[in-house]
Amino acid sequence: MNSPKLFYIALGSNEGDRMYLLQTAVDLIYLEIGDVLKLSPIYETPAWGFDGAAFLNMCVAVNSRFSPRKVLQKLLKIETKLGRTRNTNGAYKNRTLDLDILLMDEEVVSTENLQVPHPEMQNRKFVLMPLADIAGKEKHPSLHQSISQLLENTSDKSEIKRLPETLKKPGKKFSFINYNYIAVEGNIGAGKTSLSTMMSQDFNAKLILERFKDNPFLPKFYEDQNRYAFPLEMSFLADRYQQLSDDLAQYDLFTDFVVSDYDVFKSLIFAKITLQEDEYALYDKLFRIIYKELVKPDLYIYLYQNTDRLLENIKSRGRDYEQNIQPDYLIEINKSYLSFIKSQANIKVKIIDISELDFVNNRKDYLQILAKIEETITLA
Repeated sequence: MNSPKLFYIALGSNEGDRMYLLQTAVDLIYLEIGDVLKLSPIYETPAWGFDGAAFLNMCVAVNSRFSPRKVLQKLLKIETKLGRTRNTNGAYKNRTLDLDILLMDEEVVSTENLQVPHPEMQNRKFVLMPLADIAGKEKHPSLHQSISQLLENTSDKSEIKRLPETLKKPGKKFSFINYNYIAVEGNIGAGKTSLSTMMSQDFNAKLILERFKDNPFLPKFYEDQNRYAFPLEMSFLADRYQQLSDDLAQYDLFTDFVVSDYDVFKSLIFAKITLQEDEYALYDKLFRIIYKELVKPDLYIYLYQNTDRLLENIKSRGRDYEQNIQPDYLIEINKSYLSFIKSQANIKVKIIDISELDFVNNRKDYLQILAKIEETITLA
């Protein structure tokens, strides 16, 4: 899971309804690429490098998990969607929309199709002026000057006019601080870790991730379930209890809430499927004693995904010990989760069907899930 990075993107338009095109582009950047954190004022500037109509130019700061290459691809699609056609000879001409990546954190990218920082930004006042409004103190990673210094020292002396009109910042502000503890659950391969991680990054939440990778019994279990089921489930129960007890007991002054990619009740769900009847009876007694002591989630989110998609996800993430998981096993897990959910009267539950969604690679899907979660919180 990629951590969000800060992109600075330049927008320009000198053909058609320029103000409308800029606003639509900003809206699409929010929907397709990431949260729009800042918008610069809008400037009217003469065409640069060719004899054409005057441009409206501005810059935005965007937080995005996508790679620079992916961000560029998405920007080009937005340009095309809003009517831009490119000259095959590379010459400048009037255009409905021009979108360029200027900076990405303090990183340098050099490929055949993408140069970051933008190689000409220091020579273009129509880029530096709006960029300085939102990132004046940011340092150019190659030239080692701030954007304000680059603006002061640029050789471009073009006359630029700041317009009184402003654009609307896109998107709604999601908030989940009404709840102290949100647990995200789902079948194997449903995406619970990805969603929990993304929410923690975007909403200042303390993240609790299940430590399954450290369990020495897990690979052995998939090779010989009858032999290793009981030690596996007992080790998971002990580790989950210890982790949740420690993490939920410690109040964090610097985060707004806690989000985890599991709830301890999954221990009983999996144990009922994997253990023999007498083993399960003993396990159940131990679990009930432990369960009383733990803090319960204020909101329990269950990510439902159909079996075919689960198998695709399991295959694509490539954990060797998971590759022989059978459909019937996943179906049984799902039934057990739904049975548990139906039995819960004191925990608020939200089931979200993500079978047709790809919230990691498609930001619109992620925003759709956030809206469903906030809807549940609003109705609480």
